[in-house]
Amino acid sequence: MSDAKTTRDHNAIKKWAEARGGKPASVSATAEKGDPGVLRLDFDAPSTDAGLKDISWQDFFEKFDAEHLSFLYQEKTADGKTSRFHKFVSG
Repeated sequence: MSDAKTTRDHNAIKKWAEARGGKPASVSATAEKGDPGVLRLDFDAPSTDAGLKDISWQDFFEKFDAEHLSFLYQEKTADGKTSRFHKFVSG
């Protein structure tokens, strides 16, 4: 794998996701009143995953900060292609 980076910077996360066609989403089954649930980035437009619900970047980052998450991501694959590899980690 190419080098992975970690950030908590909202602008960097949003820029990375949008450059790859990603938008903020949550897992519908995990949502509760006032809580969007488990965070995801959805790269299908429109979404083909019925289990995901679109949310605003504001709601996304409120949950991201409340859970003290970091964004682990990769810019390029080992062969130099644009990567969509990412995950949310504690810290």
